[in-house]
Amino acid sequence: MDREQRLAEIFVELADTLVDDFDVIDFLQVLAARSVELLGVAAAGIMLADQSGSLMTVAASDERARLLELFEIQNDEGPCRDCYRLGAPVVNVSLDGAMERWPQFTPQAIAGGFRSANALPLRLRSQVVGSLNLFHTSTGGMGSAQLRLAQALADAATIGILHQRTIRRSEVVAGQLQLALTSRVVIEQAKGVLAERMQISPDDAFEVLRSAARSRNRLLTDLSRDVASGSADAMQPQRQAPRRRSEPR
Repeated sequence: MDREQRLAEIFVELADTLVDDFDVIDFLQVLAARSVELLGVAAAGIMLADQSGSLMTVAASDERARLLELFEIQNDEGPCRDCYRLGAPVVNVSLDGAMERWPQFTPQAIAGGFRSANALPLRLRSQVVGSLNLFHTSTGGMGSAQLRLAQALADAATIGILHQRTIRRSEVVAGQLQLALTSRVVIEQAKGVLAERMQISPDDAFEVLRSAARSRNRLLTDLSRDVASGSADAMQPQRQAPRRRSEPR
């Protein structure tokens, strides 16, 4: 399959947000994985703002990116935070020269194997709802074509988040974003339960959880809530061996 055809398929996939059971968290998880695939970056993460304007991580291509984004939030510094507050891209920042700019985030990112970072705003016109973080293991940076594609992916995510009648009233938008952020907490709890009981990594636990939700035609958040609460029926997916995929979680 050539790149143009793959691009078309991915944007069709990201545009498919009009279904009744649209799952924001699963949608953003797909976006993180597709960003790594299309942009050639090492990892990707997505943050959304809650009703008070505080950022929370809602999706990441793998556990390494998720933990780094949590560190960024806890210390209130880093590319995603700057991108969201400015409402503008933060591009091609070499971490080797970013110690003064982000004195706490930079050493943590370098220790994780990253050498440069980009962040693109999730925005619709003047409304910014979060940002897409892209981490690289080299200092080469991204070219203009890659940055345009990255922003297009970020724009697709924003439309997916806001499309379900949220344009009508701002409080509905805030409510859906808050629901997505709350859902992520439930999913992390379920991942922890599965990882401990199955003695697998958090990434593999997420794959078990997500595969079970899809096979049962259930929302990821609903199944996660059952797993976290210890429902006997919900725990059945634990007995399935994790199916490794090419997409990192």
